[in-house]
This record gives sequence, C-alpha cells and structure tokens, in this order.
Amino acid sequence: MSIRPVKRIIDARPTMEGAGVHLHRGFGFGDTTEFDPFLLFDDFRNERPEDYLKGFPWHPHRGIETITYVLAGTVAHGDSLGNTGALGAGDVQWMTAGSGILHQEMPKGDATGRMHGFQLWANLPSSLKMTPPRYQDVQAKDIPVIIDDDGTTVRVVCGDFWGQRGPVDGIAADPRYLDVYVPPGTRKTLPVETYRHAFAYVFDGKGSFRSASAPRAVRTEDGDVTDTVTDEAGNRSIVLFDSGDEVTVQAGDEGIRFLLVSGKPLEEPVAWYGPIVMNTHDQLRTAIGELNAGTFIKHGASGIR
Repeated sequence: MSIRPVKRIIDARPTMEGAGVHLHRGFGFGDTTEFDPFLLFDDFRNERPEDYLKGFPWHPHRGIETITYVLAGTVAHGDSLGNTGALGAGDVQWMTAGSGILHQEMPKGDATGRMHGFQLWANLPSSLKMTPPRYQDVQAKDIPVIIDDDGTTVRVVCGDFWGQRGPVDGIAADPRYLDVYVPPGTRKTLPVETYRHAFAYVFDGKGSFRSASAPRAVRTEDGDVTDTVTDEAGNRSIVLFDSGDEVTVQAGDEGIRFLLVSGKPLEEPVAWYGPIVMNTHDQLRTAIGELNAGTFIKHGASGIR
C-alpha cells in the first residue's frame, strides 16, 4: 500500500457566474489535465440572497456531465425538454448532457437565507459525447452513510466504498464521489485506486494530508502560484493528489469535512467553449452553429430518475 503524496493545495478563487452568482472556483476553464476526467469544480456558498438569487438562467450543455450536490437551501431546475424539479439539502443531481440540453438552475436559500452547494463537471469520452441526455436525481435519504468505529462518517454519492455503493450509476469515468467527515484529532486512511486521478475539497474544519515539510502551492487572486511551507488544508482548499492507492488525513482540532472525488482519466483531447466540451475545434464550431440555428437538441431526455 502506498500513500498518495500531495501535488499541491490550491485555494479556490472568488468568481461570478450565471446572472451574477458569487461563488468560489477550485479549478476549471484552463488546462485540467491533472484532474482528468473532471473539468470544473465550483463551491456556491453564500448567506446573502442578493448574491445568488438571480441564479443560472437558460444555458446549453453538450459533451459533459454536471453533478450538483446541495448542502443548504434548494436549487430549482428545468430544461428545454420539459423536465422540472428541485434539489434540497443533501440531494444530488447527476445530469448527463450528452448530445445537448438547455437548462436553468435557480438557487433559493434556507429560512436564514443560507445557500450552499457544489457543482462538478465531468467529461464524457468521445464515444458518448452525443449520447441522449439523462438525469439522475437522488434524494438525501437514498445516499448510503457509513460511520466507522472512530466516528469517521462517509456519504457515498457515487461509486463503491467500504462495502456500500452510491445510488448514481452508469457513469462513463467510473467516478467515486464521497462526502467525508473525520473527527477532531483523528488520523484516517482512505483507499483510492492507483488508476484514478483524485482530489479532495475541504469545506469545513482543517487537516493535514501530508508531512509538514512539503510546500503548499497557494494561488493568489491574480492567478499566480506561490509556495509556502505549511501542510494544512482548510476551508475552500483543493488538495490535488499524486499517484498511490491510499489517501491519509490528520484532522485538526475542529475535525475536517471534505469531498473526496476520483475518476479514471479519459486521456482524450479537449476542445472547450464555455459549457460545451468536445474533442476538436471543428466539433465545437458545429455545436455553436447548431445552437444558433436552433438545431442543438438532438434527443429527448430519458426522464428524471
């Protein structure tokens, strides 16, 4: 067994998307080779309704899957094929955009005005870029929760882990998506197969994923990356792992909660234009032309599951 070293720890950057939603971006819209098959990760956490209520109005997707995980508040969604629904606290939507879909996502805070959720984009292989769109809407009650003897708690959204399987299935990149809590002062080792790329996103508490002697890469607001000597990963930190078959975390005094996401790299060329991700620039030009011509939608959705 080999512990995965940390390539770097990157602080998520404030940005704005949709019609003016304030969020923090862990990675995306650049060279995402090290995160393959994942393309983008956003943390939309806010306590000011004016910073999120305008939401994400109608926009297209093709060639990818979008994974939305809500912790507080709700997200209402609808699409050009007539599907509608709402995600509440603890719910997940895994949308396979495939050949193309137009949809909108409109967040609404809880009783205190708090909104918190994550969105992850996963790439589709070339053979499935034009597959029919599909939704998997999963309620919180249907997500397995594992509590280990030391109090470590894992919600298994997707993939196999510790004898449980998440409710999301049929995903091309064979991803594993876990919500992990490790109690204060606890050291925990979690398996991650060597063939997977893996990252953690810390959103509560603090902890160490490596020895204190290793440098930490910190991305500044202007996009530069600088090294400092610290091993602590805290709120809104992306931890990118190198190869190995285990991840180890030492929780701080407050404990630590993080998403642990891994998937099999596709190792295919990426041609990217906003929410449309294909393999070549010619395919991108075709998609944009179809969008402008009103022929973007190729299949009816297989419904919401």
